[in-house]
Amino acid sequence: MSQPSAAPVKDVPVRGRGALLTGLLASIVCVAFESVAVATAMPEAAQELGQVGLYAWPFTLFVLGMVFSTAVTGRLSDRIGPVKPLILGGLLFAIGLVAAGAAQSMLVLVAARFLQGIGGGAMNLCLMVVVASAWDEAERAQIMTWFSFCWVMPAFLGPPISAAITHHVGWKWVFWSIVPALVLAGGVALRPLREVQRNWRPHEESANPVPLWAAACAAIGAALLQAGGQLLGARGAVLAIVALVLLFASVPRIMPPGFLRLRPGLSAVVWSRAAQAGSFFAAESFLPLSLVTQRDLTLFQAGLALTIGSVGWTLGSWIQSRSWLRLRRDQIIGVGMTCTLAGIALITLSAWTGHRFLAVAAVGWSIAGFGMGLGIASGSLAVMELSPAGQLGRSTSSLQSAEGLGNSIAGGLAGTIFHTLHVDGHDTFGWVFVAMTVVALFGMVTASRIGPVRNASAGLSSGHVKMEG
Repeated sequence: MSQPSAAPVKDVPVRGRGALLTGLLASIVCVAFESVAVATAMPEAAQELGQVGLYAWPFTLFVLGMVFSTAVTGRLSDRIGPVKPLILGGLLFAIGLVAAGAAQSMLVLVAARFLQGIGGGAMNLCLMVVVASAWDEAERAQIMTWFSFCWVMPAFLGPPISAAITHHVGWKWVFWSIVPALVLAGGVALRPLREVQRNWRPHEESANPVPLWAAACAAIGAALLQAGGQLLGARGAVLAIVALVLLFASVPRIMPPGFLRLRPGLSAVVWSRAAQAGSFFAAESFLPLSLVTQRDLTLFQAGLALTIGSVGWTLGSWIQSRSWLRLRRDQIIGVGMTCTLAGIALITLSAWTGHRFLAVAAVGWSIAGFGMGLGIASGSLAVMELSPAGQLGRSTSSLQSAEGLGNSIAGGLAGTIFHTLHVDGHDTFGWVFVAMTVVALFGMVTASRIGPVRNASAGLSSGHVKMEG
């Protein structure tokens, strides 16, 4: 079986790898915290800066910056290694934080958020490649558990911390306060990162590199699709058509070979990630509104349902790393996708029936989150396993780009349905959740197409896995 693009770092000492892991985890916390904390600070920022009509774009441009960056960085990391792009991404992310805090207009804030997205996307991708370089296959599942925990933890602490910072010292410090932590994380990991770079075995450029025009067109297409969904009418239809043309022309060039044909292996993993992440996060964005407006719950109660979902995510991520879980990686992804589907379906049933019990939403969302914990970590590990030599960066960029595009497209679909059918009744939310249930069902189909992928943590072989590329 082909190995990932980087040779394992055999001579990095344990102490050095401990510092490396600490720095990587701290970096993830910084990016994840900023992703969730900014939502709490944005209302006050928009009110102070004016141009409330641009409110949604700091969020949209952050995601699209990540989509563009992951495609470009994947190409770069395969050529020169992950360390230099990682450091550059951290620098751009820090500059974006400083610029956002210093913004005197919404346009500057939007541009700063786009820069943060570019830097954050580069960091996320390179972190995966560093893991594949510095830890062997049996250790990676545990590392991914820690990564998942660092992504989920800010969902608990980010909003109240951000609210406190905004209230006491102002929204600007929601951005500025991250910079020292990011610098500290880089300082801790710098020495072992040098070891990773020193042990990197360069490869010739991929035979099928991601064109820069394709990365740009995919990001622009996703932005136009969201804008078209918000406008509706003739203008919205025109924007949607242009967006679909751009996406159809560019996305296959970003994704693994055979993507449109749903070829087993990498392509199926990427499709599954897009469907799972898209259905989950789109449903999550409307779940609090549904609980508050449809079932008369408080914001605290609605937030509690989301928190329980985060607990399920953490548990699922922990279980996928256990050696006693005697399932292949493709089977774990399938189980995770099934759980996410079941959870969203339960939320859908609750919306249609007008059920008023918080327990229904909490149980459903904990099941959906549990599926995400199983599927997201295992999808990343499957990509490490299936990637041909010299193409780990490209494969990882495909996975993360698919996640970003899945979030954008599914979120745009949910938003379009909501705005089109918005009435005072439960049918609006019911149809939103029905659509996300269908997206999750498609994810199950794609997961069934992956084919055997070994689980090194449990010592299970794949049987035979046909490599792509």
